[in-house]
Amino acid sequence: MAGSHKVSGHRRAGGRAVAAGRQRRRSRAKSGIAVAVFLLVLLTAGTGWVYIQLDGNIETFGADEISDNRPPASANGSNVLVIGTDARTDGNSGLGGGNKSDIGRSDTAFLLHVFADRKHAVAVSIPRDTLVNIPACKLPDGSWTSPQTNTMFNAAYSVGRSARGNPACTQNTVEKLTGLRVDHTVVVDFTGFARMTEAVGGVQVCLPQDIYQKDLNPHRPTLGDQIFAKGPQTVSGQRALDYVRIRHGIGDGSDMGRIKRQQAFVAALLRKIRSDGMSPTSLLPLANAATESLTVDPGLGSAQKLISFAMSLRNVDLRNTKFVTLPWRYQGARVAIVHPDAEALWSALKADHTLDGQDAGGHHAEQASNPSPSPNTPESVSGSGISVAVVNATTITGLATRAADALKQHGFTVTGTATAHSQDHQMTVITYGPGSNTRATTLARLFPGAELQPSTASGVSVILGTAYAATPATTASAAPTALPSTVAGGARSADDDPCSDLSYG
Repeated sequence: MAGSHKVSGHRRAGGRAVAAGRQRRRSRAKSGIAVAVFLLVLLTAGTGWVYIQLDGNIETFGADEISDNRPPASANGSNVLVIGTDARTDGNSGLGGGNKSDIGRSDTAFLLHVFADRKHAVAVSIPRDTLVNIPACKLPDGSWTSPQTNTMFNAAYSVGRSARGNPACTQNTVEKLTGLRVDHTVVVDFTGFARMTEAVGGVQVCLPQDIYQKDLNPHRPTLGDQIFAKGPQTVSGQRALDYVRIRHGIGDGSDMGRIKRQQAFVAALLRKIRSDGMSPTSLLPLANAATESLTVDPGLGSAQKLISFAMSLRNVDLRNTKFVTLPWRYQGARVAIVHPDAEALWSALKADHTLDGQDAGGHHAEQASNPSPSPNTPESVSGSGISVAVVNATTITGLATRAADALKQHGFTVTGTATAHSQDHQMTVITYGPGSNTRATTLARLFPGAELQPSTASGVSVILGTAYAATPATTASAAPTALPSTVAGGARSADDDPCSDLSYG
């Protein structure tokens, strides 16, 4: 990919250049490796020679490939996009099968939100077949594509059909989808996954039934040999890859079931790393195996940067590390996002609220000592003397009317409601003309996460994004609320028993 480079200035032996082709058999890459990398690399800090060895392993993609039209940075935690790619180069074809001349795809991806208290984390899996809008992305020749609508999510990684993939385009897509700023992006391939599982001596998994070769390859004419036995067992290397790739003949046979199995596997990998102890001697082989197959954004492009970020995660507890899936439903053979549940999830993370609705922003003591309404609560907002125009920039019917009713309850004068020409806004934007800054700031207290933008037009307007559907002004409160059961009900903790909830296989 244009702009990609090794931190040390040299390329991996063998290279990654391959001819473009159409992939016939998609193998699901493994998610969550970056989380483990951070946990283990931080423990090697203090052994300076490790920096030299790991620096030579890390590859980066160009910062100029990231969109300029991004959500604003936030102090409410940090977000890491983890992409699993099934590229067939650098030894990956021997592990994953498929056509060596094909490009890789982001068949596994999740957004890891690390809360501001550095004690909680949530990993949100984004199904590869999810229908999304892909924004403009940079091509290897330096030009930019036109935005795409209603397109499969994993197509973003293949934009440009480069042998190295397009992680920046996937990052741009996730930011557009969620309204959250992605602070870091990490890409892991087959080789890194296999070597990591071997470096820790295997990972415990649990299967609800015996698994045979035909379950892994449904095109086989016969059942074949047994490759997994029913019950708990330890897997590594190729067997670990086989476990996370199986779809047919196990669970409901879907990619969605496989996502839950991959979440359980990552949880088990994290537990294994923690249980093995935290000495540099045991962790160096793991760190080396992981970083050899990483591609990261420039912000993590050295061992020192990785360690610095990892140090911020040292207090995240396994019990408070949750795995969920973007709210979804089938739309034919594809996956559609469920609204407004998805917006509720993104809004909660943006506000640093955990899945059960608790504030993880580090303000617990302050809230406990000040139970009365603060100046920022909706109850204390007065819109007396402030006129507002309300514009619905979404496809959600009646959203402008709902917002207008809420504003009137707080004394605002609503000058009118309208529908925007563009109806794909995720974030809510408040525009204000000369001399209206104070009025706009007051209005913003009813729209958590809204972006304030000055305008040459007079007056104040609120342009509603889909995030508002999850946090309407009529119900906004200083006390956080729990997410819909469709989001939180299926969450898995990193310390859960690997044999629990085996409905997914």
